[in-house]
Parts: sequence; C-alpha cells; structure tokens
Amino acid sequence: MLESALQGLVMVVSWPAIGYLMVGVLAGIYFGAVPGLSGLVGMAILLPFTFGVEPVAAFALLMGMFAVTTTSDTISSVLLGVPGTSGSQATILDGYPMAQKGEAARAFGAAFTCSAIGGILGALVLGLSLPIVRPLILSFANPEFFMLGVLGLTMVGTLSGGSMLKGLAAACIGILVSVIGYSPQGGLPRFTFDTTYLMDDGLGVIPVVLGLFAIPEVIFLAIRHTSISQVEAKDVSHGMMQGVKDVFENWWLVLRCSVIGMYIGILPGLGASIVDWVAYGHAVQSTKDRENFGKGDVRGVIAPESANNAMKGGALIPTIAFGIPGSATMAILLGAFLIQGLTPGPAMLTTNLHITFSLMWTVMIANVIGSLLLMMWTNQLAKITFIRSTLIVPAIVLFVFMGGWMSGATMGDWYLMLTFGTLGLIMRYAGWARAPLVLGFILGNIMETALDITLQSYTWDWMLRPISGILGALCVLTVVLSARGGMKQRRETPGATFGEGADDEPDAPYRHFTSLPFAGFITLVFAYALWKASGWPREAALLLLTFGCLGIAFSATIFVADLKGFITRSRSGDGGTVAQYVNVLRESREPKGVLGMYGWFALIVAGTYVVGQVYAIPIFIMLYLRFFVGEGWKLTLVYAAAGWLLLWGMFNELIHIVWHTPLFDIFSID
Repeated sequence: MLESALQGLVMVVSWPAIGYLMVGVLAGIYFGAVPGLSGLVGMAILLPFTFGVEPVAAFALLMGMFAVTTTSDTISSVLLGVPGTSGSQATILDGYPMAQKGEAARAFGAAFTCSAIGGILGALVLGLSLPIVRPLILSFANPEFFMLGVLGLTMVGTLSGGSMLKGLAAACIGILVSVIGYSPQGGLPRFTFDTTYLMDDGLGVIPVVLGLFAIPEVIFLAIRHTSISQVEAKDVSHGMMQGVKDVFENWWLVLRCSVIGMYIGILPGLGASIVDWVAYGHAVQSTKDRENFGKGDVRGVIAPESANNAMKGGALIPTIAFGIPGSATMAILLGAFLIQGLTPGPAMLTTNLHITFSLMWTVMIANVIGSLLLMMWTNQLAKITFIRSTLIVPAIVLFVFMGGWMSGATMGDWYLMLTFGTLGLIMRYAGWARAPLVLGFILGNIMETALDITLQSYTWDWMLRPISGILGALCVLTVVLSARGGMKQRRETPGATFGEGADDEPDAPYRHFTSLPFAGFITLVFAYALWKASGWPREAALLLLTFGCLGIAFSATIFVADLKGFITRSRSGDGGTVAQYVNVLRESREPKGVLGMYGWFALIVAGTYVVGQVYAIPIFIMLYLRFFVGEGWKLTLVYAAAGWLLLWGMFNELIHIVWHTPLFDIFSID
C-alpha cells in the first residue's frame, strides 16, 4: 500500500498532471465563488476536456476543481450572506454577521485555514479507510438515512435561531415545500395548481436558496444605505491572521467537525446536503457560551468549513470502492472513470490502487493550493465590505438573477426566486430562522423515499435497529438540551436570544407585529396542506401528514404565544397596539424602500421579456446608478458596460447558457 501511495504522489506532481491540477483549482475557485454555479456545473463543463488525457491528469483536472469549490464558496457566504454552494449554507449564519462587524478578513482567514485542514484530513481518511469502510456503508440502510435526516432537521431547527419552536416550524415548512410536484411514489401531482412549471421537477434548490437569503440582503443593503460592514475599517482590530489563530485555538472543534464531515460524506445521497448543518449544530450544542452564535461567532464558521471540505474525501469512497455515486457530481466523476476505461470496485483497491491514491493526493494538494491562493486575496476581498452599498447592489443583483436563471433557464425560476425572496423577507422581519426551512426542503425528497422504502421493507421495529435507535435518541437529546439551554439563558439574561431572530437585529422593531400574523398564516397553510393530503394515497401523503401535524402544532403554539404577548403589550401600552405599528410603518422608510426594490426587480423581468437578460440587466444597472443613486454618467456607463461584458463573456461564451428569447430578438449575441 505504501508503494502505491508513493507512486500516486509522484504521478500527481509530475507534468502534465500538476498543470491540469492547477487549472482545476483555478476553475474550482471560480465555480465555487459565483452563486448559482457549483462543483456539479464545473464537473459537467470540464468533463469533455478529459477525452484523450491520461487518467491521472484527467482526474487531477476534475478533482482539483471539485476539491476547492467548498473553499471558495465561503466568499459569497461571508460577503453577501448568499451560499455559494450547498456546502456553505451554514457558514452564512455567522460568516455574514462577521462581515457586518467588519471582520470579513478574520472569517476568511479562519475558513480557508480550516478548509485546508479539513480537506487534508478527509483525503487521508480516503486512503486509510478504504479497507475498513465497507461495513460502515453497508450498516446504513433506508431507516438510518431517514433518521439521519430527522436528526439534521432537529439540530438545525433547535439551534439556528432565537426560538426553538420557530426553528422546528420552519423545518416543517421546508418539508411542506419539498413535496410540491409529482410524488416519487405513484406520480401524484401535489400542490401544482395545474401550473406547468411546478409539474416539471418540483422547485429548484438554487432559486429557493437565493430567494430566501440573497433577495432580503440585497433589499436591506439598498434601502438602509450602509456598507456590508456596519463599522468603519479603522475600527476593526481583527484581521486574517486572527482567523488563522482562531482555528488553532479551536483545534479540537476542527478535528471533531472534520471527522463528522469525513463519515457523513461517505453516506451516498445525503452527505453534501446535511454535513455543514450537522457540524454547525454540533458546534453550538457542544459549547457552553453559545449566545454569540448567529451574531458573528468565528466557531460558527470553523465548524461547517472544516466539515464540508473533509466531506469531499469521504464522498469519493462509495464511488471508488462500490461504483455508487453519492451525488450528481460523483455520477459525472463515475462517467470520467468509464471514459478512462476504469471500473470502480475491487480493481480500484488492488491493481489500480495507485490511481486511487492519486485521487487522495489530488484532493490534499488542491485544498492546500486553493486555500493559499484565497488567503493571498483575503485582504482585497474584505475591502468589499467597506464599499458603500449603492455601488455593490447592482453587481449582487446581476449574480443573484443569473444564479437563479441557471437553475432551469426559465422565467419560472425568477418568479420562484422572488416569491421565496418575499417569504425570506417576512421571515426576517418575523424573527423566524430561514436555515431550517432550506434544510427541510433539501432533505424532503430524500427522507420521503427513504421512509417509503423503509415501511415497505421493514415492520415498525425498524426504529429499534441499533443505528436508527441511536439517531432517534440523539434527536430527543438535542431537543431536551436545547430547551434546557434556552430556559437557562432566559433566566440568566431575560429576553436574550441568539441566532437569526435575536433582539439586537435591525429588524427587531417590526418583530412583534410581524410574527403574529405570519404564525397565523402558516398555521392556515399547514391546515390546508393536511386537508389536501388526507385525500391522497398513503405513500404520497405520509411524509406531509407526519411533519404537517408537527408543523401545525408548532405554528399554532407560536401564534397563541404571540397573541398573548400582543394583548399584554397592548394593555400595558408597551409598543404593542395596531396604531403604534401603523406609526412605525409611517415613520419608517423601509416599506417604501422594499416596494421600490421590487419595482427594480420587475424592471429586470419586464426588460428580459422585451430585449433579453443580456441587455435588461445592464439597463437596470444604468438606470439604478444614474437615477436612484445619482452617480455620474461616466461611472454609470462604465459599470453597465462591465455588466454587459460579464454576461457575454462568463455566461454566454464560457458557460453557454440558454437565454430567454425576447420579444425583440434583433440584438442576439449568439
């Protein structure tokens, strides 16, 4: 084995493999940093370039790209509060608040350092675990996949916001959203309302995530007229090197979360969706002083970034050892194996063991190179947080809208993104955490299929299977510990909260007025969903009935609590009457600002129908900067021209996306 490991290393660092590796790393930084792209898009684009290339060089290109996407995706998560890929969704919970405190460089220093460490550890596990990992993979069947999904929802729902009930209710909303479309069992249309877009493949992950997280942040940046950082650059005392020190000061957390990432990554179909959330939940649950989580705690960046990079090594194991791709990205990699004439399975652990070790070395080297390159650019990236928002909003809008478009290249994706943008905005104002909703949406279909197969293949004693029982016990323990921690925190610091929904956020003045009607509305939505599901076949309704009942219980409890609080505040005159709410809205500029931003979004949509995106978005940039912001014509025209060149060069020439066919297609760039 040692001889094969050394042979693999020599092959990777030899020319031309090392050259292909560098190209892959640079491509991975790009595909991870731009929201809406991902390792999947990068893998699909680079795969044709592996034809005629010898195996080690071909895999160096693909794996070099794949390894660093979960490193560079931290850029948009920290700077914009928008997850670059699914692996960085949990990073935004503390990464973006750190940027708002002027500590983006510190967040990057921590993230890139622990990404390199996690990637190295994950790759080492790939090499060391191959002989012993088979029993672990085979011990996970559908009951365990379902329970692992429940554990992920429980951890994120209880630990990612200021209210445990709101977090759990949001997770149930995510499950409800995930069932839209045809059911996996029987092909029954669910909540499609005879709409062709909803009948295709359900809802796209990218428009939903961009809507929930990106649209509200764009609106707030635009209407509050502040930079991303809410403090001056001269007042920031923690830079990149402090983030590096933070990693080594929390080395035990890095190691634990890397181990979590390694072994969750092994699980086919589930690892990438849940790994960062589980690591984040573990970090919060295992920490006594958790009040800063969600407000810019560096440990909230270290935990998911350690795990999602370590996951990459683990994700390779079922693909290499058994030919079981755990994700769409791994399925493309499996195609690359076949192109090279290699068959995953026993041969990759015997006669082609040197190829397997070359993959291990590729992941390790790519993580180190990618992290070093990004750390060289950290200080420049961090300066973006101090630029006034009026100059960065147009660029963010461009990437957000194009990221949403790339999901399915239909106008329905934009409408979906804006719809969930409205939902995310309301949830921000109401103090409901959005992260559990996203995870529930991502895991819904996986859990539904696993639950259906479980009930067909096992009796109800599946819950007594050892691993299922352990996971179930962890779910209960998570809820109990979270409830105890919340009660203790309220006793020590009355009214204090952590995470999204905390009382020191700028949205807090609207919270008491918004949460009550939103809780009532969600309760009615769950009631309607349960009523509709009651007439469906059991296999199509079981998941929704299970989580819908929990959801209506949670949301109704929140509604009653909010109603009691409203009555108490109204009687005491402590800012709780409807008249006072009307006064808050009248005196605030935010309602008009929000409507104004939706007007700009409508301009982009309308312009796309008329002249297409490649002109509608630059026109928006020009009109926004000149007439809304009041910039001079020189800067305005240069900015708009740069936007057009970006659309033409990146999305048309490099990615070759399908544009919307406008009414006046006389300016076609194809």
